[in-house]
Amino acid sequence: MAGHNIPHFQNDGGHRVIEVGVKEFMCTGASVPFDHPHIFIDMGDDNEKVCSYCSTLYRFNGALKPSQTNPAGCVFHVKAA
Repeated sequence: MAGHNIPHFQNDGGHRVIEVGVKEFMCTGASVPFDHPHIFIDMGDDNEKVCSYCSTLYRFNGALKPSQTNPAGCVFHVKAA
């Protein structure tokens, strides 16, 4: 499977807020098999957005790289079969 260009984030830790370094991304909920439909989230001019499936609040933090989250460990990685 090819990698994805849009960052994907997950919330295995059940965090109320996850800070991300991008305003356009995919939320997967938790890791497979506990994920929800992977949905595209676009913050637009806002700095926060709530996932309509898992209710995770994503907050933009310009100091983070696209591959970083706060708390750490919330970047979703596709595992090869």
